[in-house]
Amino acid sequence: MRNPLSRGSRKTRNRSRAQFAGQLPKKWHSSRPLRATVGALSLALPIVVVASSGASAQDNLVVNAGLQQSASGFPTCFTKSVTGTNTSSFSTTSKAYSGSTAVQLSVSKYTSGEALAMISENQACAPSVTAGNQYNLGVYYMASTPNAVLEVYQHNATGWHFWMDLKNLPATGTYQYASVRTPAIPAGTDQISFGVAMYGTGTVITDNYSMVNATVAASAVKCTAGIACTKGAWQVLPFPSPVRSIHTVLMYNGKVLFVAGSGNSTTDFAAGSFESAVYDPTTGKFQVIPTPDDFFCAGHIQLPDGNVLVLGGNKAYPNATDTVGYEGLQTSYIFDPITDKYVPENKLNEGHWYPSATELGNGAIISYGGLNQTSGPAYDIEYFKYDKSPTDATPDSGTDGEWLPASEINGDNPGNTNYHGFWGLYPAMILTKTGELFYTGSHVFGDNETPVGEGGTARGQGGAGFLNISKILDPGPGTDPTTPVKGLQDTPGGPAGTDMTDQSMSVLLPPAQAGQVFLAGGGNINNEVPGTRLTDLINLYSADPAYKAGPLLPRGTLSNGTEEPASEGKMYVSMVLLPNGNVFETGGGLVNREDPVYEASMINTSALEAGDSAAKVYTEMATDPEPRTYHSQSFLLPDGRIISIGNNPGDGSFNMSISVYSPPYLFDGSRPVIDSVAHETDWTYGKSYSIKTSTPIKSAELIRPAAVTHQSDPNQRFVALPISGSGDTVNLNLTSNDNIAPPGWYMLFVTNGNNVPSVAKWVHVG
Repeated sequence: MRNPLSRGSRKTRNRSRAQFAGQLPKKWHSSRPLRATVGALSLALPIVVVASSGASAQDNLVVNAGLQQSASGFPTCFTKSVTGTNTSSFSTTSKAYSGSTAVQLSVSKYTSGEALAMISENQACAPSVTAGNQYNLGVYYMASTPNAVLEVYQHNATGWHFWMDLKNLPATGTYQYASVRTPAIPAGTDQISFGVAMYGTGTVITDNYSMVNATVAASAVKCTAGIACTKGAWQVLPFPSPVRSIHTVLMYNGKVLFVAGSGNSTTDFAAGSFESAVYDPTTGKFQVIPTPDDFFCAGHIQLPDGNVLVLGGNKAYPNATDTVGYEGLQTSYIFDPITDKYVPENKLNEGHWYPSATELGNGAIISYGGLNQTSGPAYDIEYFKYDKSPTDATPDSGTDGEWLPASEINGDNPGNTNYHGFWGLYPAMILTKTGELFYTGSHVFGDNETPVGEGGTARGQGGAGFLNISKILDPGPGTDPTTPVKGLQDTPGGPAGTDMTDQSMSVLLPPAQAGQVFLAGGGNINNEVPGTRLTDLINLYSADPAYKAGPLLPRGTLSNGTEEPASEGKMYVSMVLLPNGNVFETGGGLVNREDPVYEASMINTSALEAGDSAAKVYTEMATDPEPRTYHSQSFLLPDGRIISIGNNPGDGSFNMSISVYSPPYLFDGSRPVIDSVAHETDWTYGKSYSIKTSTPIKSAELIRPAAVTHQSDPNQRFVALPISGSGDTVNLNLTSNDNIAPPGWYMLFVTNGNNVPSVAKWVHVG
């Protein structure tokens, strides 16, 4: 079944930027100037000289850039398009910046979708591009509304696809020049097209389109670090963690919260001994934190203000006679990174042990799954309505928001035959740019039995899918329909209904705007068969989203020093998004809580999305000398290094060592430095922000800090920031879509021409 909210080719797109406006608190409305239609500005004739043209002396790659040649009443090599529900018109006008003709686009009524004037998507008109290069796209424009966006499309072997919104165009009554640099062209892309789209009422006039090569040159660097130049290097710290880290949260002050609770120890549980610790990577010091409840296998996530929300946890371990199983807590707390204290929140509607936690574009948190307070399936959807006062600096009970009562959450979905209400344990729910949730198929423990993959589902016919939550808070019966997607290789062996995505890991690949999800590895603790090397890739915004098989994971080395058989892979895979746009993959085990697999690789995201071979996608990296299987976590630090921690094998022991990985980019010459960032504590959607760096930069990106447990961090995302300008002071363009970058603190990285990243600066979005 086709995803009804897919955003794929231009012809299938239908996006409303105000889709969830009814659910947002007042203060969130005020931060979205692009979503409200403003009074029309008069569009003057071009008699005023623009303040900054930015025009380049390089060859302009746009055909008919000045719009002077026409056919059938519209400029040659330009196309008009309308999707969704709106009333729009296209015409030529004499109000040109130069020459005699410009394009005018007007929208008089708007409900959804877009109206778009763009370069025609064909071989003769769309500019050819080279993979890895970057291009400055420019246009002169006048707009009566801030609902205009410069957006770009890409062509590869499968056709034309939406790439991303690059820059929001402020309203102006005189011609202004808008310019923005593309990210590096992905592998397999041979042409691009761009134009100006309208997402609301108003009028926009465009003229003098330009596209020139703007690739930042790499410098000659000779690495002298030996094998670390190509494989990176690990260091096991000389001190252990003071707690059994089951959960890891990177906080906006650069410190790390390690949460153990009882740490999977029945002895500590019986003694009421629950632990957390705050670790400062810059000093190597720990502070053990009094922990009020057993957060073992709770849910956890950063709120928009940077406080950490903890939900559920462990109420009971199984008893000796198995008459009592694991039971979920109904309690919830907020951890304050400033005071290092937990503060109680109101209770959940039922207990949750192993619940998911996903932040939505309005700052709310939604949670599914887990076991309840009687060890049964937790059917209740939990919704935390974030509503913190901007002047409230500390968390207190109820002041950051509250968990809504079940009566206000419409998730029962009666009459939907695909929905039985239980989403399993730690279901990986990723927020899409349309505001839907995408359940990737990654989960914990046993079979993948969910509303999109019940027992008995034919192989490749389910196990993942979309969940429309646009009416989750509307009065009346439940209206959160599910749409299964096909193709997931979730049953390579065993009876129908079983799967091998138990403790796999899935990530939203860089950049988040592209909507590509990658799932790797996994196993099944019920079957005790070796983990798999299978991987799967899906474009969430294609016309008919479906998983396709990715390249097999590389084979690893077992504890006895032998290479694992080609038919065997690993579960407990960790994947970390890096500031250069690649993904680091590490750790794992052959079967449930046993047999570590020593293997790590760098995943070339561009090659992966282009469908290249395993040899081009994976590059062998140095391996963590410590085993990392069950209850292990890996995450990115603001300085570009990666920490791996935890290992809890079947004998009940726990590896307390901390491993730190330095990727090859840290041995590849000097790093760019972010000297200053404008308004770093208050970035507003759809705006541009000035940044000064020590050297010209190739890219800028926001990476959300980790909140990871059990190979699950569905909020992990890399948001590209298209660049306007050149030199050491440029503007970064933040997306206008809060579903792409949900509100909160992010690490801002920049990279130079050698793809070497800076140390991150923290910025607050929303």
